[in-house]
Amino acid sequence: MKLAFSPVLLVLFLLMSPAFAQSDNDELPPGYYVVVGAYADTKEDIAINYEKKLNADGYQASHGFNSSRNLYFVYLKYYTDLKESIRGMLEARKKSVFQDSWVRVVPGDIKTLEVVKTEPVPTKPVKADEPIDVEVEEEKIIQYDPITLGNTEVFLSLFSLDKNRIIDGEVEIIDGERSKTVKSVNGNEYLILPDPKSSSGKIILVAKVFGYRKVEEEFNYNRPLPDTTKSYVDLMGTTFVVHFNMVRYKRGDKTALDNIYFYNDAALLLPESKEELNGILQLMNEDVNYRIMLHGHTNGNYRGKIITAGPGKNYFAITQDSKSGSGSSQKLSEARAQVIKDYLVDNGIDASRIEVKGWGGKQPLHDKMSVNAKKNVRVEMEILQD
Repeated sequence: MKLAFSPVLLVLFLLMSPAFAQSDNDELPPGYYVVVGAYADTKEDIAINYEKKLNADGYQASHGFNSSRNLYFVYLKYYTDLKESIRGMLEARKKSVFQDSWVRVVPGDIKTLEVVKTEPVPTKPVKADEPIDVEVEEEKIIQYDPITLGNTEVFLSLFSLDKNRIIDGEVEIIDGERSKTVKSVNGNEYLILPDPKSSSGKIILVAKVFGYRKVEEEFNYNRPLPDTTKSYVDLMGTTFVVHFNMVRYKRGDKTALDNIYFYNDAALLLPESKEELNGILQLMNEDVNYRIMLHGHTNGNYRGKIITAGPGKNYFAITQDSKSGSGSSQKLSEARAQVIKDYLVDNGIDASRIEVKGWGGKQPLHDKMSVNAKKNVRVEMEILQD
């Protein structure tokens, strides 16, 4: 949408803190930004002009690029703390020119940045009635009475306290009455949560991010205000903030690699497994002390054909180079764990950091004849050292 912004003579004390030094083409570092405009990657000149106009009006605005959104953002202030950023946003919204400001979250490790005072940006005089077109992403938020999650925005904060890191990931919304997934939504964004349409209004919010322990929090869709007494919920202005303290896997943790898939009768991976494989790779690179064990499982105990990668090390297809043999389900489950290890080692992980074990069908999750029998075919990752 387009908004016409007119010059403002008053200066917000909160927004007059020193800006972070940044060249025009810099990527925005991880943190929280009180944003007042968003522009396509081809319109940096417009972002610069708006930044100059705000500075001419007495504000200390900056702009930067966010590659995950492929947008230039003009912002009033940078924060390393979510609550402070929301307070800054609410203060900014008191001014009509910034009533649609919002907090843009850039995931990643938050580091201490050098703060410098900026000199006023030279700019041509702006007429008092001259409007500037600004593209913004968020609608104006209106508070309703009574408050429900159907009419009030929610911010789902995924943050790792021990790593001082904003986590990029999704939150699953579960109907607490029916134990049924309603929808998965992105974390670190403002949104209106989907209605579970249940009498109690109970929802369960599940943050599941690979490399971190699962976090579950409860919320009441119809009557959210009492939930603000809980340690993980804040009501800040017109926004409910739900805090998910994400903790990295620790020694003894075991998790199923739900998005790893294999060809039938083969220790070869389907191509759609690459995303989770690269997640393991990133985990091992970020935490160099990690040692893991990969546990392979099958559905039942039997002997049969086993196809493995050939000399060409093509782990993601059955080709003429692939090797065909036979063996027990235990051998197949171990070979499947081994192919994951081979992929990680080929991509730079020391082989001594990874152990493998094949269980065959000795540890099923479901009866081998049930409708869920396919879930018995899996690889689990256990943290041996962190």
